[in-house]
Amino acid sequence: MATYHLTAPLKKEDVTQLVAGDVVLLSGEIYTARDAAHKRMMEALDNGAELPFALEGAVIYYVGPTPAPPGRPIGSAGPTTSGRMDTYTPRMHSLGVKATVGKGRRSQAVRDAMQEHGAVYFGATGGAGALLSQCITAAQVVAYEELGPEAVRRLTVKDFPLLVINDAHGGELYVTPDID
Repeated sequence: MATYHLTAPLKKEDVTQLVAGDVVLLSGEIYTARDAAHKRMMEALDNGAELPFALEGAVIYYVGPTPAPPGRPIGSAGPTTSGRMDTYTPRMHSLGVKATVGKGRRSQAVRDAMQEHGAVYFGATGGAGALLSQCITAAQVVAYEELGPEAVRRLTVKDFPLLVINDAHGGELYVTPDID
């Protein structure tokens, strides 16, 4: 297990050096999107419309943050269950998304897409949204404002703590040995 300081957007070489179990302190710009936003982005792609952010090298954080308290850019920002985005994720990886952030296991189709397109899945600590929000220095809604907490936001993060759950080589932190 190693620790890496990476900056988003990510490059292929950033992702391919990682293995399941590595710690990543991520800085740079990432985007939030949950179920409703993913559905809208898929509709936009199907209709040939532009998406609200460039997918190449993007990191998507599955989060629906709470309103920002006075003096802060965002409220609590803990991860949501990633499996709800699994129907959309292979397509997002095929279009250049290099990492997703959430909690819970990913489907086989998502794990296959990560290997095929050189992407990773990061776990963020569930239940620690207030702590994670301390690593977010700026937040701006960039699309679908009417979705409230599920709107797409551009977040600027500094040393956002993540754990590599699935790597681009097929490794998975959640795999346990067979028990007889």
